[in-house]
Amino acid sequence: MRRQSCMAMGFVCLLVSVLHAAEPRTSAPLPDADARTLYTLGQLISRTLESFALTPDELKYVGMGLEDGVLQREPKVDLAAEAPRLHELQSARRAAAAAVEKDRALAHVASVSGNPDSIHHPNGLIVEPLKSGSGETPSSSDHVSVHYVGRLVDGTVFDSSLARGEPTTLPVKGVIACWNQALPTLRVGTRARLTCPPELAYGDRGLPPAIRPGATLIFELELLGIVR
Repeated sequence: MRRQSCMAMGFVCLLVSVLHAAEPRTSAPLPDADARTLYTLGQLISRTLESFALTPDELKYVGMGLEDGVLQREPKVDLAAEAPRLHELQSARRAAAAAVEKDRALAHVASVSGNPDSIHHPNGLIVEPLKSGSGETPSSSDHVSVHYVGRLVDGTVFDSSLARGEPTTLPVKGVIACWNQALPTLRVGTRARLTCPPELAYGDRGLPPAIRPGATLIFELELLGIVR
């Protein structure tokens, strides 16, 4: 029981120290396995806050709320009354981040649009053929086997079947909208590059932490086969 109490207090102290990011930081190693585990928890919690784009000063107040909540102190505010403002803050910060991301994608879309071989769809999807295939085309009810690499417009890889060393099998209907639209137009053996606007991917919410709000996604994929 005593060890559990020490662990609980260590948990509180660690999270508060992480959230009090405005304080000077050192690169001292974490002291033990428990500290590493709890630090991991703090990192995971921080990812749930990404859409708020918090500043170091704002993190101080988040730390106060976390500390009071974990230690079961009386809240300093009416939580129910503040909930709508919290939602508004998150929506505003997310919209601002999405606008920046969409501006970042403009140069990439312009360069892709200059490729005479690219196929432009009215909803913003752009398909660039890289290698022609001669096999069948899948229907919306099929599963397909593919190799792919997914990147952000800055080149950051967020997912890759090649890195995992094996193809991915997935339903044509069970993927993001740009894949759902592009796959039935490709023949087996085709390799293509898809530029997917956020409206056909994860929208203004993104898929944190890997995919930012409003992100345009670029996929290089090869259709290996149809799985029936």
